[in-house]
Amino acid sequence: MKAQLFAIGLIAFVGACSPAEDTEAASPEQPQTEEIQVASETASAEFSTEALVAAPAGTYSLDKGHGYITFTYDHQGYSKPWVRWGDWESTLTWNPDDPEASSVSATIKAASVDSNVDKFDDHMKSADMFDVEKYPSVGFQSTSVTRTGVDTGTIVGNLTLMGMTKPVTLDVTFNKAGTTRGGGHKVGFSATTDLVRSEWGLGYAVPHVGDDVTIIIEAEYEKAGE
Repeated sequence: MKAQLFAIGLIAFVGACSPAEDTEAASPEQPQTEEIQVASETASAEFSTEALVAAPAGTYSLDKGHGYITFTYDHQGYSKPWVRWGDWESTLTWNPDDPEASSVSATIKAASVDSNVDKFDDHMKSADMFDVEKYPSVGFQSTSVTRTGVDTGTIVGNLTLMGMTKPVTLDVTFNKAGTTRGGGHKVGFSATTDLVRSEWGLGYAVPHVGDDVTIIIEAEYEKAGE
């Protein structure tokens, strides 16, 4: 890869130093710029492919020591608290040759909601809010994956929350694929999505407390069986 990039740079340098044969002809800067742009796009595509295939195709399970689902909202304009779900599982079917053929599912234990304030946690678990006795889990199952850039994409899937199932879209960044110190394969992603909580039966204290909620996911997956 380094040799290829060096060669691209050398070609560009030589092209820049070569005199134009016809001073009245179109400026040589335009084709030179296009040449560099094509080379840059090719190098980026090759880098992306190498990064993706660093973890082979197969089934991956969430590394629970490095998996986080948090959400944040506006609290009467004073602050934007962060709350975490601490107990969840997720399975990734990974296809590095065709990332859009990949899929992911997740199940969250609703009672694991954690604000680090016991009284508030108890309230969130009550019938006023998540009603965890009636709705003990939150679920997600992807239905499509779309690549939008070298390391970005969207995942559309069905979110089941408070007994309702609706489609949501996650904006996803592919962070890394590689090999752990123990020799296993791992991939890591970041993702976000926005919800209007009152549309999910979670309208307690709206509008005094913000109706818009941003969900942030940081997840590392390890290849099953390794």
